[in-house]
Amino acid sequence: MNTPNIIAVAALSILTAVGAHAQGFEPVQPLKITGSRAQADAEGAAAARRGNVYGDVVASPLTTQPSHLDRASIRAQAVAAAHAPNQNLDRRAFANSEVPPQFQAAPAGR
Repeated sequence: MNTPNIIAVAALSILTAVGAHAQGFEPVQPLKITGSRAQADAEGAAAARRGNVYGDVVASPLTTQPSHLDRASIRAQAVAAAHAPNQNLDRRAFANSEVPPQFQAAPAGR
C-alpha cells in the first residue's frame, strides 16, 4: 500500500469512529417510584391471586393417582432402565431419523 491509500483508510476509520460515537446511547435512567410499598405489596398479591393470565391452559388442581406397584419393583424397573444399552439413543443420529430394530429393545438377558 502506498501513503495516500494509508491516509485515506485512516481518515475513513476515524470518521466512522466519530460517527459511531456521536450516535451514543442513553444512560440508564433512574427508577421513578410512584407508589408506596404497601400499595406495591397489595398489587402484587392481587396479581398472584389472578394466576397466569397469559397461560394457554385452564388451571386445574393437581391430582395424584395411587400406584399399584411397591417401592422395590419401581426401583428394579428404574435400575433396569438405567442399565439398558439403548437408554441414550437419539433418533436424529441415525439415517432417516429412525432407530434400527436391533437398538429399539433392550436384550432380554439382563
